[in-house]
Amino acid sequence: MSCLEKKYTIESSDALLITDIQKDFLPGGALPVDGGDEIIPVLNEYARRFEDARVHVFASRDWHPANHISFKMQGGPWPPHCVQNTTGAEFSPDLKLPDNVVVISKATNPEHESYSVFDGTNFAHELKMCEVKRIFIGGLATDYCVVNTVLDAIKLGYETVVLMDASLGINVEPGDVDKAVEAMQKAGANQVTMADFPDEIDALPMGEAEVDALEQKPSDRAAVKKKARLRSKGSAKRLPTERKS
Repeated sequence: MSCLEKKYTIESSDALLITDIQKDFLPGGALPVDGGDEIIPVLNEYARRFEDARVHVFASRDWHPANHISFKMQGGPWPPHCVQNTTGAEFSPDLKLPDNVVVISKATNPEHESYSVFDGTNFAHELKMCEVKRIFIGGLATDYCVVNTVLDAIKLGYETVVLMDASLGINVEPGDVDKAVEAMQKAGANQVTMADFPDEIDALPMGEAEVDALEQKPSDRAAVKKKARLRSKGSAKRLPTERKS
């Protein structure tokens, strides 16, 4: 999608999902995505913007038991990775998640592989409780967990937006990432980058009464400035969260 076609404004019914930014998927990890750490600053900026807009931010993680079916020793295709309560399963220390992020653990059943964040989790319920209508999704890996999550979100009726500058794939087979991107586009997902969002402004315009109040005592000035900052922000209730790794 070109930024000339549409600018995306973060709404109160939006949510951000950051997918699997875990140590084992980053350079030096057990199953690294080449250059996976390079999208973290972009994801941090998205997380900051969504937090500032007071909408829901979710982060998914692989949370495998040690005998998970996807591991080679169990006949699966992957080396052991993101095993529960290990260092490799931790989020990257460079990832700046909001304090009230909701963490969704997936692939916890040793007998079932789960690439989609919806598969075998309470994510759909969380979104319903939060009255989310549109989901922005980025992270690792484009050709596995991202594409499967996006396709499931569309099937469930959510308007779904892929953060193309904050997603990266493995490309086990040449062309896997291209095929995933094409599948998401054909299913109806929008594809955006940071350029598709309006430039931020430092302050919102204040009304006459608020300008007059700035002449008052410091405590009144602080209240007026806070009101101006919040005027366009959507309110959002927060659910109890799992704690971050």
